[in-house]
Amino acid sequence: MRRKTSLVLLALAVFFAALSPLLRWYAFPRLAKIPANQYQDMVLEAKDATLLDYGTMTAKKVPKVTIVQTLKGDVAASEKIEKTAGRDVVVWDGLSYVQGPDGRMVSEIPERYIFDAHSQAPVHAPGEMVDGDPVKRTGIEFKWPFLTEKRDYEYFDAQTRTTNPIHYEGTRTFRGVPVYYFEQTVPWTQVPFPKTMPVKGITPETVAKTGTTRWYTTVRRFWVEPLTGAPVYGEEIHKEELRGGTLLGGREKVTAFAGHVKMREDYIEHTVDLVKSNRLLVLLMTSYLPWGFATLGVLLLLLALWLEARSRRPHPAKVREPEPVTA
Repeated sequence: MRRKTSLVLLALAVFFAALSPLLRWYAFPRLAKIPANQYQDMVLEAKDATLLDYGTMTAKKVPKVTIVQTLKGDVAASEKIEKTAGRDVVVWDGLSYVQGPDGRMVSEIPERYIFDAHSQAPVHAPGEMVDGDPVKRTGIEFKWPFLTEKRDYEYFDAQTRTTNPIHYEGTRTFRGVPVYYFEQTVPWTQVPFPKTMPVKGITPETVAKTGTTRWYTTVRRFWVEPLTGAPVYGEEIHKEELRGGTLLGGREKVTAFAGHVKMREDYIEHTVDLVKSNRLLVLLMTSYLPWGFATLGVLLLLLALWLEARSRRPHPAKVREPEPVTA
């Protein structure tokens, strides 16, 4: 009986020992992916910002500028692209909507971002765009890969339609979550005017005729939870200027927007809670379960060997009791 039990335990030990690396190196890369139907929104604020008054074409201090960012997954578009791409694809329709302290629209820039659901690498397909302009992204945007590494990444900037390095600057703790801190500086670059302008009747084409150009720079900062690759917090030191042309009345330049853009507190709390729960799922598949199965396999192997050793011990000979002496 002990021999049969030891063989069963040995088989279970082999099973769990084999399951450990399979879960980590085979199952996790295939199961960890961004859902195609994901929807998320984010509200950021720039307090005590500088904003252009298009009525007087002068820059004014305002108490707050609000930026609402939304990302909505297009499942039908994802499935269509997957047929030709041969991999899991996510299509995000994004919108960055900026409004002034009076609630009026300052700018709105739509995006379509197409990427690999597992690696977050861009997937080039018809429809990839920023503000209606076709683009061919390189580098990441919005999210880092699962199991983010301590290194620099290439990050796509929607304003300039270019990719620039975003530098790993060290490990920190944010609201109790271990994070990697990344920072990117986009130098002053001439960028196109948004297709939707804040003043009725004014279009990018009419502004272009005046000779006035739009310039932009930013310092972008992200605190990224490395297991999920999700930023738990982000902010930008954002500046925009209009330069030259007859629109400025002879002035060399005027500030269109300048402010330190930060996530609103309620969205920080929601993001941190969401990342914490997803982090636990990644830990289960990359650490807790693989190491647990490996440990269980070793214990079962030791138990099987112990039972096998006991089954092979010689049994002590039975001592016959002396028979009664009869006369």
